[in-house]
Amino acid sequence: MEINQITEKILSCAFKVHTILGPGLLESAFEECLFYEIKKSQLHVEKQKSLPLVYFEVKLDAGYRIDLLVENKVIVELKSVEAINDVHLAQVLTYLKLSGCEVGLLINFNVKSLKNGIRRVINTN
Repeated sequence: MEINQITEKILSCAFKVHTILGPGLLESAFEECLFYEIKKSQLHVEKQKSLPLVYFEVKLDAGYRIDLLVENKVIVELKSVEAINDVHLAQVLTYLKLSGCEVGLLINFNVKSLKNGIRRVINTN
């Protein structure tokens, strides 16, 4: 399955979750519900996937965790904040670089309209 098809399915699931729940809940609630919907859509998804930091020959389990990893290709980082800022985007880009994935979705559920809470992040390295 191509990346665009995967992200399309993920976003469809995210819109469903946001429509049913609305904004204002904790990130963990949105994560569980989105995980459920993505699994239901028959995509392979892992939640709270450990992401080690490799520095030259040293592998550090620094406690980094990807919220959702879909089809081993797309990182989904969830937020429930007032606004997405540069640090959130940098976090997703760092996760992309560390994992070798090309595409990430940064989704902020704490918005009135979910289309205003979605950012697609591309790893160009």
